[in-house]
Amino acid sequence: MIASHRLRRALSHLLIGAPLFALACAAGPAWSQAEGTGMFSAAKLKTTSGQEIFQRICQGCHMPDAKGAIGAGKYPALAGDTALASTEFMAITLLEGRRNMPAFGGTGDMGLFFAVPTLTDEQIAAVTNYVRSHFGNHFKGAITPAQVAALRQSLPHS
Repeated sequence: MIASHRLRRALSHLLIGAPLFALACAAGPAWSQAEGTGMFSAAKLKTTSGQEIFQRICQGCHMPDAKGAIGAGKYPALAGDTALASTEFMAITLLEGRRNMPAFGGTGDMGLFFAVPTLTDEQIAAVTNYVRSHFGNHFKGAITPAQVAALRQSLPHS
């Protein structure tokens, strides 16, 4: 019974994913490298503005108001998330990823249609501090790029 369910699930992913993958390949590199917003153009992201990083990368899943979404997947709310009281929690989540969220710490993860951008210590600190102080969040303290660097070094894949 369980194997049958897994087989049906794998088959449905194949039937849905294969045409989407073919479409992405047919579109060529111009599509994946187009200028704009979202993860597709984030590989060239140079800013250290937490707001701009959120707008270019995070809001695509967590929504512009950071309240998350449920639909094709479940994207948790960042607004009012008490787990964000810890600067380390958010920074490590950005570095290593969590559940279906990709890692932005430079581990070389690939998304379905895109390479996941690597964020610098400065960028991770900036977006962490931005989210923790916006969207109704008023968490005390901030994380520094040096603290992010120390966290990055302490991770197993470093």
